[in-house]
Amino acid sequence: MNEREPEFGALLRQLRLNAYMTMKDLSEASGVSVRGIGDLERGRRAAPQRRTVAALAVGLGLDEGRRDELLVAARRGAAAPNGSVAVRTFPRGINDFVGRDQELAWLQARASEQRDDTGGADHRPAVVTVSGPPGAGKTTLTLHAAQELADRFPDGRMVLDLRGMDDTPASTAELMLSVCKAFRVVDQELATAGPQGHAALYQDLLSKKRCLLVLDNARDEAQVRQLLPEHGPAVVMVTSRRMLTGLDGAHRLVLGELSSGEAIAFLTAMIGTRRASAEPSAVEDVARQCAYLPLALRVAGSWLATRTGWTVRRLADRLAAEERRLDALVAGDRGVSAAFDLSYRQLTPDAARLFRRLALVPGPDAGSACAAQLIGKDLSAAEDTLEELVETGLLGTHGNRFKLHDLLRLYAHVRLDADEEAGEVEKVRADLYHWLLETTVVAGRWFEPDHGAPPADWRGLVDLSSAAMARDWLQTQGVNWLTALRAAAEEKDHALVVEVAESLHWFSDQWIFWGHWPEVFGMAALSAKSLGDPVVEATQLNYRAWAVLICESRPEASLPLSAAALAIAVEAGDVSQQAWAHHYRAWAYRNLDRPGEAARHCNQAADLFASTGDLHGSLQAHHARSMNLLVDQNAEAALASYQRTRAFLDEAGDLVEPHIATTTRIGILSGTGRSFALLERWDDAVTNLRSAVRVCQDFGNPSVMSVQLVHLGQVLVAAGRVAEAREAFLACLELGSDANPRRIEESRAQITRLDAAASDSVR
Repeated sequence: MNEREPEFGALLRQLRLNAYMTMKDLSEASGVSVRGIGDLERGRRAAPQRRTVAALAVGLGLDEGRRDELLVAARRGAAAPNGSVAVRTFPRGINDFVGRDQELAWLQARASEQRDDTGGADHRPAVVTVSGPPGAGKTTLTLHAAQELADRFPDGRMVLDLRGMDDTPASTAELMLSVCKAFRVVDQELATAGPQGHAALYQDLLSKKRCLLVLDNARDEAQVRQLLPEHGPAVVMVTSRRMLTGLDGAHRLVLGELSSGEAIAFLTAMIGTRRASAEPSAVEDVARQCAYLPLALRVAGSWLATRTGWTVRRLADRLAAEERRLDALVAGDRGVSAAFDLSYRQLTPDAARLFRRLALVPGPDAGSACAAQLIGKDLSAAEDTLEELVETGLLGTHGNRFKLHDLLRLYAHVRLDADEEAGEVEKVRADLYHWLLETTVVAGRWFEPDHGAPPADWRGLVDLSSAAMARDWLQTQGVNWLTALRAAAEEKDHALVVEVAESLHWFSDQWIFWGHWPEVFGMAALSAKSLGDPVVEATQLNYRAWAVLICESRPEASLPLSAAALAIAVEAGDVSQQAWAHHYRAWAYRNLDRPGEAARHCNQAADLFASTGDLHGSLQAHHARSMNLLVDQNAEAALASYQRTRAFLDEAGDLVEPHIATTTRIGILSGTGRSFALLERWDDAVTNLRSAVRVCQDFGNPSVMSVQLVHLGQVLVAAGRVAEAREAFLACLELGSDANPRRIEESRAQITRLDAAASDSVR
């Protein structure tokens, strides 16, 4: 058979689409059943009778030339040559295949592992499984790979549709018989063996054939296992929405969505380069709204390909509304929701309940504790249910987290609205948010001096037995608990909002550049005002002033907040919050290079802290005075001040909370080093700054470490130690997203300058 000539099924489908007909339309016009048309298009029936072809031609309204072409394709299907079985591909777009280069290379490598062409008794056929969520393009990829690998399998390539998503999947006996017939086993031999002997005949046949067998759309391991050749040089590729983890010795490939570039190329191939290049931003939007899922992209591309009067932007706007997106992603008899339905129908009740309730999780992923909360089960049962969703391709994994694909999340919302009462949904959501905030308070208090580990009687779903675990939970669940906190503020649960914010005050130092601390403490300040508690309001305003000043690097914007905190604290007679307001004002003025005002507020803060016996505040005031002198470039006075600050810290000893003691010690080492740099005592400067970096490393705070690495790099540049400076700036870049963004930019700019200077010196 000439591989370039279209097969009957592919040709029939193309003619139907050209006529803008669904299978139902063609069935009504031709008298051929919808199922019969589907079987022909999918290659389940390769050789229709002549009268069936004639009826289809009439139904399609074909001219004489097209009718003859359809008849010729039917004859080819009935007369495949002996000795070779041609791949009978399903018409699912493999001719416009785009991307998946790494996956294709992986499949080709697995197929190349077959080294023994003799089919010896000890040889085990290679088995490859391709799994992934509905619509990921598993069959398309596998059939494309089969075409690419055709020359390696001289005895034939065959595709079997296992109909795993159908109500009645294909039986093993039926499939074995079809393979035997495809390889020209004569009817007499089949009859002699009898139904009970077909399995042995099947195994004996494949043990001698260097062939490629594609088992498409498998339901589960049991359906596949008996179809696997026991010996011989065959290669078997299995596609399934399930991961088929029970198949021993199989190589596994799990497909996700396409990359952004691949998705855009996919759409471009369907609608044409000229049309795509005319609206590149709209094409990008459509690809993103399809969440880069091949099935969704194909549906969107079909819409545009058959509606040439539409702009791409018109479709992008149609897909923009999330609540209508799945309804819009339907083209003829193909739709994204319909593909998802097939998998959802096969879930156990607990898995279906968890799947749809995962739509209530605000963030991009969830853990097993969250799943347990959603369905009211213990952790073990929740983990089993999550694994069922992963196994069926409806849930992805990211480390120990679980994530719904964007379109599956929309589908989960649809199922939630359809399958659960509105009142029950709201109760589940409220319980989830309350649990998130309760856990946040316990995790946040790990970092509070008066709290630490959870109380002995606390029985939560999340393991918070160490500060590291608490930090990990607060950071990975940030989107989730922040959404819950916003909901509590909207519902005027002011006491809860204040409790959550207060519990996170000390933790915020551990995650400075998260980006939401001004909002957290701002909500708490408003809640405190509603509660009529001026001291708490002043406290939260001071926290917010700190967040705007330090987390957002906006000293000017922080001043009205600290001023408001000061005024409220004065009126309430709270000396502690007055002192902290002066401290934050001094810090802001120092960053604004207004040393006089910085010194004035610093002195006021120091006096107030001392009057109340606030040890931590007094330590901060000592440190602030040292920093003021350093910024003023009074190196000798700064060194003396840093020595006094160190002496104060050493004398206080264990009375200082460890977190505050460590950050202050880092500041003392750094400030001392920079003071030595002003005096050009380079060795002393570098020694102190390297010590500051080492303490940061032990402390595990990337944001503080990034600051110290930049200070070290700058001093090394000034000392003429360029290679060491470049290493310091590179180390800052390697800290990643948890570092101070400004310091990352400074490091990148410094490296560029150093490299340019080195290049100029070579010239």
